[in-house]
Amino acid sequence: MEYNFLPTTDIKVSKICLGTMTWGRQNSASEAFDQMNFSIDNGVNFFDTAELYPVPATADKYAVTEEIIGKWFNDSKKREKVILATKIAGPGSYTAHIRKSGFKGNSIEEAVEGSLKRLNTDYIDLYQLHWPERITNTFGNRSFQYVKDSWEENFLEILEKLNKLILSGKIRHIGLSNENPWAIMKFNEYSKKSLPKMITIQNPYSLLNRLFEIGSSEICKYENLGLLAYSPLAFGVLTGKYFNNKIPKKSRLDLFPNLKRYNGKNSMNAALMYNQIAKKYNISLTNLALSFVNDRPFVTSNIIGATSINQLKENIESINVKLSEEIIKDINQVQELFPNPAP
Repeated sequence: MEYNFLPTTDIKVSKICLGTMTWGRQNSASEAFDQMNFSIDNGVNFFDTAELYPVPATADKYAVTEEIIGKWFNDSKKREKVILATKIAGPGSYTAHIRKSGFKGNSIEEAVEGSLKRLNTDYIDLYQLHWPERITNTFGNRSFQYVKDSWEENFLEILEKLNKLILSGKIRHIGLSNENPWAIMKFNEYSKKSLPKMITIQNPYSLLNRLFEIGSSEICKYENLGLLAYSPLAFGVLTGKYFNNKIPKKSRLDLFPNLKRYNGKNSMNAALMYNQIAKKYNISLTNLALSFVNDRPFVTSNIIGATSINQLKENIESINVKLSEEIIKDINQVQELFPNPAP
């Protein structure tokens, strides 16, 4: 395994991060335990979760994933081996069963307390805002729309609340998720008022979605921020399992057909071309896709998710695959033909 420091810290995290979004829905608690044990045994020390998980989010499954991790911590006694990240859910109809107040009032404090209890821990290494309170272009929306929004800027207030939680020892560091350059820089500017700095940004990044490179990657370079890349395999599209209109039983697109962010026509066409590159260089499409993300200079860790140990093994082993300049050149040619087909 290879490791990076979380920006501005002395905390080393594995370049492969274990994603947990399926635990409690596609994966049982027993399977989740197996994944955590396998990951630790293979050098993965960074786990990412959220109060929202598992996804799709429903009231009857609220925070089940955190509860599973908490039980594993209790049973395994391996909390100290893990750098743990979790998130507070942003507002919206998708999360009305959690809370309707966004990050206002005591929401952040209450969310942290809830996560600590479920996770069976007294501290969280990285606490993230899952998505913005304001209306902006996230979750598949390419363009910013000038629409009426009742949101009032509260970045300073949020940082002050998070600072109190850091000073109390309940969280160590903070980050963003599904965020855009404007807010990243606003939070960064407010942090200069003797407040904590957002050190990571968890956004989608894959061969089918390189939008992070436009603006945000430059911020990573000059403001010492790290990308935690999610959906590097685009819900499995970049494994090839959906080629030729196949929908494997118990796959995400079989179980949740409404999750169509990554399986449009151009996404499939691009994935087929990336598969040809993989064949040309005698590597799997999975390894091509993950290795590309692993070694981008702005990526601190690549969040992989799996529903089987075999998948998890291949994902972790992608750290040993290095792409040549020639392969990168071929990849960039496909990106020119099909730029970011799955925003």
